Amino acid sequence: MTLRRPRAATALVGAALLAVTLSACSTPASSATGSSDAAGGYAVDDSTLVFGVVPDSVDTETNYQPLMDYIARETGKTVEYHESTDYAALIEASIAGQVDVASFSGFTYVTATNNGAELTPISSITTAEGQEPGYYSQAIVPKGSDITSIADMKGKKICFVDPSSTSGYLFPSYALLEAGIDPEKDITPVFAGKHDVSVQKVGEGTECDAGFAEDSEVAKSDAVEMIDEQMVPGAPIVESDSLPDDVKAQLKDILSNVTADDMVAAGIEGADSEGFRAVFFQTTPVDDAYYDQIRDICEKTNASQCKA
Repeated sequence: MTLRRPRAATALVGAALLAVTLSACSTPASSATGSSDAAGGYAVDDSTLVFGVVPDSVDTETNYQPLMDYIARETGKTVEYHESTDYAALIEASIAGQVDVASFSGFTYVTATNNGAELTPISSITTAEGQEPGYYSQAIVPKGSDITSIADMKGKKICFVDPSSTSGYLFPSYALLEAGIDPEKDITPVFAGKHDVSVQKVGEGTECDAGFAEDSEVAKSDAVEMIDEQMVPGAPIVESDSLPDDVKAQLKDILSNVTADDMVAAGIEGADSEGFRAVFFQTTPVDDAYYDQIRDICEKTNASQCKA
């Protein structure tokens, strides 16, 4: 995680609205199969909020803990933590009405809404004062590699994160096309599943000759170097449109403009920790139009994942 450049803390891709008591544990929501129609607008019931996530780093849930506790205190509801296996599974859960709130990548949000999910973005997380929501998709190579530009990736084994990852596939595909490389025909794609794993595989230089990952994970490695980067719209925290209006308004109020200092003042355990402050400064409001850049790149790349 680097604080030198604007980026959203997409390492915080998981969150849960814990029980009112801060010491309570979140409940896994692998069994959360309720529909919003059957539950009066909720995925499960009116005392529960299901928070959908994709764990794209090893610290996903841990990084979100203080924010989880803060939301729990403000809502008084129990959470069921719905951890999807990958981006496609989270998209399916949102379309089926199985999540009430979720932390998406920008690409996943666009794909989900293209396919019928009724969601509204609330905010995106930034890691330092004055930042705009956003982060970098970085092209990386093993240190000392002969590959010095994206154009040099043609014919190589290239690590991506997931076919529905914004910084780990969509923006890299666009960068490759801009360099005259077909990401489906001119390279051998390797899907690592997580940003940190993509960095690891590139650093090892066996399965992948080069690759892509978000900047926070690249900054942690001494085995790779960055050769190119693109700014990516910050990952949104979204809410289901089927929730009751008062609950949607409450979630928007809670999640639109909250700082780590606000959480500390509220007595949230862990909010003043070095680890949390490294990945969270505040949430910044975003709206649907903020993701038009992703829609534009979807059109330019003709990515099948973008289509309804």
